[in-house]
Amino acid sequence: MQVSYWSWPDAPHSIGPTFTGIARRAEDAGLSSLWVMDHYFQIGGIGPPDLEMLEAYTTLGFAAGGTSAIELGALVTGVTYRHPGILLKTVTTLDVLSGGRAWLGIGAAWFEEEHRCLGVPHPPLAERFERLEETLQLAHQMFDGDDSTFEGRHYYLERPVNSPPPVRRPPILVGGGGERKTLRLVANYADACNIFDMGPERVRAKYDVIDQHCADVGRDPAEIRRTVLSRISLTPSGGEKMPTGETSLSVAQAVDKLGALAEIGTDTVILGMANDTDPAAYELVADLVAQAADL
Repeated sequence: MQVSYWSWPDAPHSIGPTFTGIARRAEDAGLSSLWVMDHYFQIGGIGPPDLEMLEAYTTLGFAAGGTSAIELGALVTGVTYRHPGILLKTVTTLDVLSGGRAWLGIGAAWFEEEHRCLGVPHPPLAERFERLEETLQLAHQMFDGDDSTFEGRHYYLERPVNSPPPVRRPPILVGGGGERKTLRLVANYADACNIFDMGPERVRAKYDVIDQHCADVGRDPAEIRRTVLSRISLTPSGGEKMPTGETSLSVAQAVDKLGALAEIGTDTVILGMANDTDPAAYELVADLVAQAADL
C-alpha cells in the first residue's frame, strides 16, 4: 500500500491517529509493505501544492513504532533532497529501529517547484542521473559496511562509517520507466524496479528492456523484483465512483487485474486506495491478499 493523501478532516490533528490506523489495518490485512511519497509539497495529480504533505522518513519512523511486521519505504526518495551519506544513514536507522523492515526506494527527482520554493538545488536532468548513480554505488558500499573513501564526480565521502549496520541489508528499489537511463540503473544496482501501471502490455515492454540491460551487464534478470504502482479501491460490489474520480473494484475484479499483471512477470503490486481511511475496506483487502497468494 502507498499513502499519498493526508488532507483528512481535522488535519493536522487527525493525521497521526488516522495514519496509525491505516498502517495497523494494512499490516493486519496481510499487506507486505507500506510506502509514502518523498515529497514536501503535494503533487499536481492529487491536489495543489499547499495541501498537507509529510516528510517521508519521519513518517516511516512513526509507522515503524506502530507496527511490527509490515515493510516500510519511500516511493521514491528524490536523490536531490538529502546528501547521500545522510540519506543512507537515515534508511539504516529506519531499518535498525524497525527490526529489519526498511527499503531504499530512490529516483532522480522531478518536482522542480518544491525544490525552488524550499531552496533545494535542482540540477539538470543529466546531472541528477549522475548523482543517482553515485548514490546507488554508495548505498551498496555503506549497506555492506565498507567505510573506505568514496570519490565520485559529485560526492566525496572521506570515511562513510555506517554504525550500527542495518539489521537486514535494505533492498534497493529504483522507480521510473525511462528505458535508456533508469532501467539501466535497475539492471546495474537495484533489487527491484517500480513501474507505473500502464496496462500489462506496456509494463511488459519495460520488463523486456530490463532483461536486455541485464544481458548487457551479465546479470540474471530473475534477481530483480518487478513491482508496479497501481490504484485499486475496493468496495463490496465494485463500480462505485470514488472521490478521486476512479471507479472502485470488487475483490473478484481486483484479482483479475492482479492476475493480468502476474502473468507478465510482476512480483508485487503496490496499491493506492482512495478509501484507505475506511476500516471496512480492509476486510476486502484481506480477502484480496488471500486470493492473490494463488496467482
